[in-house]
Amino acid sequence: MARYEFTKSLETGNAIIDKEHRELIDAVNRLLDACGEGMVHDQINKTIDFLNSYVDRHFLHEEQLQKQSGYPGYAAHKAFHDNYKKTLKEITAGISSPGASIAEMMKLNNHIGILISHIRTEDKKLGAFLNSK
Repeated sequence: MARYEFTKSLETGNAIIDKEHRELIDAVNRLLDACGEGMVHDQINKTIDFLNSYVDRHFLHEEQLQKQSGYPGYAAHKAFHDNYKKTLKEITAGISSPGASIAEMMKLNNHIGILISHIRTEDKKLGAFLNSK
């Protein structure tokens, strides 16, 4: 499975958000590596738990920044976050079961792609707004 890279196209211009996005992409890559390298089930489960909890923390942090700054796109951004977290938990629940299939890994990969697109568009808007304050 291809690894993700934090490139210039993903930078929001907000140092805190960009740092968290780098850490999030690292967590995704660790999970993809663990599954692809046939790591033991416990290691995959630990990586899944970390990824889900990190997504929860990061999204909460972004939402706090949006509320504090009066970001006008807060409601839509939060709705995306809520739906994304729910779907991520559903996908990773299947992977954490013994014998994760290629189809489950493809679902995860597609879901990560949605997050990357979100960072490139919506989080960049947020970063620009925060930097204009």
